Amino acid sequence: MKPKIFVDGSEGTTGLEINERLASRSDLEVISIDPAQRKDPAARQAMIAAADIVFLCLPDAASKEAVALAVDHPNVRFLDASTAHRTNPDWVYGLPELHRGKQRAAVKAAKKVAVPGCHASGFNLIVSPLVEAGIVPPTYPIVCTSITGFSGGGKKLIATYGESAADVTARQAKESTQDQRVAPRPYALGLAHKHLPEMKAVCGLAQAPVFVPIIGDFYRGMAVCIPLERRLLAKSCGAKEIAAALAEAYAGERFVRVSACNDERELDEGFFRTLSSNGTNRCDITVFGHEEQILVIARLDNLGKGASGAAVQCMNLMLGFDEGAGLVG
Repeated sequence: MKPKIFVDGSEGTTGLEINERLASRSDLEVISIDPAQRKDPAARQAMIAAADIVFLCLPDAASKEAVALAVDHPNVRFLDASTAHRTNPDWVYGLPELHRGKQRAAVKAAKKVAVPGCHASGFNLIVSPLVEAGIVPPTYPIVCTSITGFSGGGKKLIATYGESAADVTARQAKESTQDQRVAPRPYALGLAHKHLPEMKAVCGLAQAPVFVPIIGDFYRGMAVCIPLERRLLAKSCGAKEIAAALAEAYAGERFVRVSACNDERELDEGFFRTLSSNGTNRCDITVFGHEEQILVIARLDNLGKGASGAAVQCMNLMLGFDEGAGLVG
């Protein structure tokens, strides 16, 4: 009997992307609610009760409400793409590659999995293994910038830019790099971005990083950038040693790849290839720099490994399927 999957909030960007990844799957039965009843608690409760796994692609309050609707149905398993449960100890953090893959076992056994935030995915995949290896001390004053496509802001921001993914692709194919309609824009300048709690908690940091996200005039893709100073590290490491430590941490992982230090193949005439992981479920990590200063960049599709792809990856594990089913590596 095929597992039944319900996507609660299937009209949003994340929900649409999850449905796209599930559409070709013959090993699942995707059930859907009548659009006219999608805000009806009784109708939603009936759909949740009928499902084996429920994806929550909702605002935080609505996600908590959906979980409450399942109180009489303890066998239902949840994958929450909102911020609501990412630091809740009753939920498993859905990044299987963490802790040298040990997080994978927790995801497999979980009833409730919190899908990581997109910026946080890149951040945690860089910082967590370096803290665990004793290279980056928990007290390190981490600064992180992350440039992302505007789809990560949801419907409102997409409407602000006023274009679909196809429109953006067609326009940018005609434009030169000097002819951009909208300049990159830093945001969350109060330094209280919603991903900060999970960044701090997952990596075991003593304080939250100074985090500056930047929205760019492209639909999807992101590059999370973290500079490190050798003199402030707990172990004396330059760029080559940092690259080696990350490569060891993710050896054998299909969805996390670590390039050689200062890999020229990641550059286009000296510029980083920010969009080269788009359309995949990969996070590609590259280390640049020299003996004294290091820059680590995690590149991922904010709608792939940063959201919907990660959710489907976790679903596959929870159901005992091949981890990469329906995903592009």
